[in-house]
Amino acid sequence: MAARPGAGGRVRFNVGGQAFETTTTTLANAGRDSMLGALLDSSWNAPPEAPGEALTAAAPTEYFIDRNPACFAVLLDLLRTGSLHVPPHLPEKLLYREALYYGLLDHVRAARWGAFDGDRLRLAASVPGRAPGDGTAIRASPDGGCCVAHGGAVHVYNWMLDERRPVSLDHSQVNDVAYLDAATLLIAARERLGKCDGGMAAFSAVSGDLRHRFRVSHGGEPKSFTAGALAFNAHDSGIFASCKGRLNEYGVGVWDAATGDQADFFYEPPGVALGDADRLQWLDATNALMVATLFPKTDNCSIGLLDFRDKTVAWSWSDAGTAASLEDKRVLHAIAMEDERSVCVINQYDDLGFLDLRSAAGVGGVRWSSRSKLMNRKATGEESCYPKLATHGGQLFSSMNDSISVFSGPEHVLTSTLRRSYGGAICDFSIGGDRLFALHNEENVFDVWETPPPPII
Repeated sequence: MAARPGAGGRVRFNVGGQAFETTTTTLANAGRDSMLGALLDSSWNAPPEAPGEALTAAAPTEYFIDRNPACFAVLLDLLRTGSLHVPPHLPEKLLYREALYYGLLDHVRAARWGAFDGDRLRLAASVPGRAPGDGTAIRASPDGGCCVAHGGAVHVYNWMLDERRPVSLDHSQVNDVAYLDAATLLIAARERLGKCDGGMAAFSAVSGDLRHRFRVSHGGEPKSFTAGALAFNAHDSGIFASCKGRLNEYGVGVWDAATGDQADFFYEPPGVALGDADRLQWLDATNALMVATLFPKTDNCSIGLLDFRDKTVAWSWSDAGTAASLEDKRVLHAIAMEDERSVCVINQYDDLGFLDLRSAAGVGGVRWSSRSKLMNRKATGEESCYPKLATHGGQLFSSMNDSISVFSGPEHVLTSTLRRSYGGAICDFSIGGDRLFALHNEENVFDVWETPPPPII
């Protein structure tokens, strides 16, 4: 191997017997943390082996690398153009392996799909399930991977959709799962009768190993508990979980993500079902936690904002006391909109509704809209799933049977529909890492939707 790049800025490579020539400017696009970028670093390169080996201005440096030349050609073109073009005959997993060797995996991932746009999503992959039971939840990782909860196990996939070692809870039911970061999973589990298990723990998303078990103390005494819905406050590194203890110790627990220690506990006030909450969501601007307890877990749905600074319910709404009828609309899912001015809810008829967070105690009730009925598409005999909601980049997403509707703009106009025929109804979906993952109730199939990279003009 020669000492350093030639004075003319040209560099030659012999990769697996095939010659390549490029410039130091192209190699600089790889970044100093990559193998190719390091070739430009004078502190990395050794001096010439002998005085007679000093390079001349006309002689480009040449490096021999004993790797796959076809993959190197694709990666070099990526550095030149910023676009990833994979020939049909080249397996992508082989390319990913070679990119990892050169330190270019992040470059490949960035070029693999574009910034998330719900109106430009395309189906990129469908991954069959690997568990005998139905999947219950899917969560997107910040780096483009995902995990799927199946009963007492969580199956984890990296962004290349290779399955990692699963997390098994020895028959404890997984109630919720969330990514603390790309390398750490939070899992909430149900406590079994007569067993001191359940609760909440952090696991490695790479190896599946247990990292930390979160404890709850009441009156200075540690207690076993069932953990339900999860949420995370990234600003203050707070982890939230709905909790049910054996002695009616119901409420929402708070832990410090850095230390793992319990930081607070909001005990369930009369008439507010916190321990059975289906959904938690931290609101940064409001500095409050949204807690939603929904049908069918309870007959009466309730949504509230908890202020942990003075342990008060700052805002609340409930359908208790409303007249019941055949047309009674039960709230099945809820999400605070990104502007934190309203909460979007959805009922059993796939109607969207909105609650104004600026009104006192939910005055005015739910403002329902039936526009989603236009997209209701259920095949005869098909098993249905409860609808779910999500927001991202100013858009609202709603699952309805085997499709996901995308609503855009301040009036939430239907702009796109994501649908495929294989796998049955969608039981859960999640957005993260510039991808949308949709879990179907049949065969445990999950779909991966991506936004294509922008065209090169």
